[in-house]
Amino acid sequence: MIKEFILALDQGTTSSRAILFNKEGKIENVAQKEFKQIFPKSGWVEHNAQEIWSTQLAVLTEVIAQSKVKLDEIKAIGITNQRETTVVWNKKTGEPIHNAIVWQDRRTAEYCQAIAEKGLAKTIQEKTGLLIDAYFSASKINWMLTHVEGARELAEKGELAFGTIDSWLVYNLTSGKKHITDVTNASRTLLFNIHTLAWDEELLAIFDIPASMLPTVCSSSEVYGETSTELGSRPIPIAGIAGDQQAALFGQLCTQEGMVKNTYGTGCFLLMNIGKKPVISTHKLVTTVAWKIGDEVQYALEGSIFIGGAVVQWLRDELGIVRHAREIEDLAMKVDTTEGVYVVPAFSGLGAPHWNAEARGTILGLSRGSNDAHIARAALESIAYQTYDILQAMEKDSQASIKELRVDGGATQNNFLMQFQADLLKTNVVRPAITETTALGAAFLAGLAVGFWKDIDHLKNLWQEDKTFAFDEQGDYSQRLKEWKRATETVKFWANYK
Repeated sequence: MIKEFILALDQGTTSSRAILFNKEGKIENVAQKEFKQIFPKSGWVEHNAQEIWSTQLAVLTEVIAQSKVKLDEIKAIGITNQRETTVVWNKKTGEPIHNAIVWQDRRTAEYCQAIAEKGLAKTIQEKTGLLIDAYFSASKINWMLTHVEGARELAEKGELAFGTIDSWLVYNLTSGKKHITDVTNASRTLLFNIHTLAWDEELLAIFDIPASMLPTVCSSSEVYGETSTELGSRPIPIAGIAGDQQAALFGQLCTQEGMVKNTYGTGCFLLMNIGKKPVISTHKLVTTVAWKIGDEVQYALEGSIFIGGAVVQWLRDELGIVRHAREIEDLAMKVDTTEGVYVVPAFSGLGAPHWNAEARGTILGLSRGSNDAHIARAALESIAYQTYDILQAMEKDSQASIKELRVDGGATQNNFLMQFQADLLKTNVVRPAITETTALGAAFLAGLAVGFWKDIDHLKNLWQEDKTFAFDEQGDYSQRLKEWKRATETVKFWANYK
């Protein structure tokens, strides 16, 4: 039997991974390597772009060696990456001019606020689908051009290149031959018009960024180029790219309008496929390009929750009420309800649909009889409540009701949370057999481009569920949802009352 594989490079915020998938869409092998997080000042987060490349190259080499596969058995490479993180490098030397500025970095918040105060928020949202925020790439590029000595002059002479992490990896994989990105990553920069699918001159002028810095924008599934022979005797086609959350949406095969996935990680990221036309949110969500395959573009609504699974880490590391994260489910199930206790885990503000950066975490409704089990249950329930809030906003923006929620990420192994989520939403929650959906999405996109898999219908036959959590039709959660809303409003009042 002929052995053939797709290699997915999953470049995340804390580690670089390489995952080998076989023809059945199953994992053959995984290699992972963490890299350093750099915090120069409060609110600043950086990565060494050369270390990102070296760790990604190391795991690529390791997974091939461990699996004992030949280079000609790897039919294509797919790339998925932490989004918005910004690298600027010298075109002549290939050297970054500064550490990569990470998506979490807040150094440009005041700059973004100043742009918003010029009355440009509506124009920018209509063109990009995004809110003006330090989260996205444009203000990070501007910061480097302004604060790195000589950078502005080099950029004006056309000697600097900008890229999100996918661009940086492709540039290095091809030994500098390709400076590209895909539509999903481009749509996270605040410089890309999601209607024309092109870099926008007005947006470049607003953020004072020369067009010569920008990569060529490609689809999410095509052969962009090949790895250089410096990486091995046989070049491998690079054939799929998508930002991590869009890759997870595709890996979950949410290919029909109205399908939704939620990734339960440190935070939570919800994406809804909204079809072939972008819908600009009126409920503080962002609109993003989901993917482009051939000539067909799909769009998505996205909402982010800052603290999802991280609330369990907090219970373990800061409160010490459990020793291991896996113990939280048993502790929470020692009580039937929270007895009116609500945890609002706004440790770093409230994300969508509130967007209140000043909000802080709060426990409400404590009584003399409240104990660690009530707090544990309330903390888990807070993840589901936050998800509910975003899905309500998505239904209003899209004017479509959600049929099911596909889930992935570490916290999906908590059966109590998944069942509570289903009951709260009155929607079935479906957990897939392979929860590495981000890497799987990148593999699927690359495999389609080289004919490894025939079409999306073929992929649907590969996707398998692990478990469906059916909702309790008799359950009434209206009072609890009312109290949750009261809790979040209380937190916002505390943040705003000065």
